[in-house]
Amino acid sequence: MPFPPDFVWGCATAAYQIEGGAFEDGKGLSVWDVFSHTPDKINRGDTGDVACDHYHRWREDVGLMKEIGLKGYRFSLSWSRILPEGIGKTNKAGLDFYDKLVDELLAANVQPWITLFHWDYPHALYLKGGWLNPESSNWFADYARVVVEKLSDRVTHWMTFNEPQCFVGLGYVSGGHAPGLKLPNPDALRAAHNVLLSHGKAVQVIRAEAKKLASVGWAPVVGPTEPASETPEDIEAARRATFACAATFNAATWWSDPAILGRYPEDGLKAFGADMPDFPTSDMDTIRQPMDFYGVNCYTSGLCRMGAVGKPETVERHPGYPRTRFSWPVCDNALYWGARFLHERYGLPLAVTENGMSGLDWVSLDGKVHDPLRIDFLTRYLRGVRRAVDEGIPVKGYFLWSFIDNMEWARGYDERFGIVHCDFVTLKRTLKESARWYAKVIESNGANI
Repeated sequence: MPFPPDFVWGCATAAYQIEGGAFEDGKGLSVWDVFSHTPDKINRGDTGDVACDHYHRWREDVGLMKEIGLKGYRFSLSWSRILPEGIGKTNKAGLDFYDKLVDELLAANVQPWITLFHWDYPHALYLKGGWLNPESSNWFADYARVVVEKLSDRVTHWMTFNEPQCFVGLGYVSGGHAPGLKLPNPDALRAAHNVLLSHGKAVQVIRAEAKKLASVGWAPVVGPTEPASETPEDIEAARRATFACAATFNAATWWSDPAILGRYPEDGLKAFGADMPDFPTSDMDTIRQPMDFYGVNCYTSGLCRMGAVGKPETVERHPGYPRTRFSWPVCDNALYWGARFLHERYGLPLAVTENGMSGLDWVSLDGKVHDPLRIDFLTRYLRGVRRAVDEGIPVKGYFLWSFIDNMEWARGYDERFGIVHCDFVTLKRTLKESARWYAKVIESNGANI
């Protein structure tokens, strides 16, 4: 049975991970440009200076997207390529790059879905305090305005942020990602709040200034918890565990409750306690803006059951449970339960904005890239999406991570998530078997899943 006729089959990427051209045509530095050149931060000292060289090879890449038959392409923009100082004077060459890319995508019948921010914060603004600066939300709104003015005559699908849990939690708390800070909770909470304000102000800009009717969302990472059985008790335990918020920035609710429900989750406020800074109550009016869809970035899940005392109880997966190259458990039902629980709580249509796996992929002696485990992985997860759709949960599209192997942040070039293989020396592209398989999925609108 096929998916709905308007279901969007796509792939996703991020600017820093694929573009390269890091110091060309007037582009400013991002925090990742600086962080990746700091000793001992990235595996083997890898950088995104060249990455997949998409900045020069974008026509070839769009041609591959057309060959696969993609209906949508989710990609982010480099803020510092467009505004080298983060604010002020725009860089015509940077804007022109995205302008031409959008035109090429549309000519190939690939719908552009733009993410305004996927972690590569302008270094010049970081030196002004970054997300800690009270003006940071206005900076982001001004950036959104420049992009919307240029591209909204053709682009209709927009996302503000990708995985705020990660760029705040990893960049401002644990220090493992750019800019590499280890802030105390009060400062990190203030940065997180400014990110939420930035989201709200950017949505306002898109709504007010887009030249075509805009569909607006964002893409947090969601690690749902699955029930150990489908008894009502275990399902309720999994639902509670999915939305529980301890003193951590990983919880979906810490970000999504303010953005959608207009309040921070009570258990999170209790967990952070006195570390929580005071904010004007009017901030929530700005943060809570109507969204058209919730982007679900989901790769794996937890597992729990209802304990004897009426509380969720974690269930450990057995030794030898299948895992990806990244050591993430392979969880067939992650997307089903994630979609179900998120729709129940927030009531929004959904789009799976990232899902995929890192594998041990190389070009074989026959010149092909054989990745049967990825095909199996994707089939399992897409069957979860089908179940959600069959049960009436409005999932509008699926964006496979990733279109092409890329620079996997602090892991450098160790992880290969793409359905297109990239030789990082020659930059040659090779469609993996999973790309050929995905083309058939798209052609049948998922009927062969």
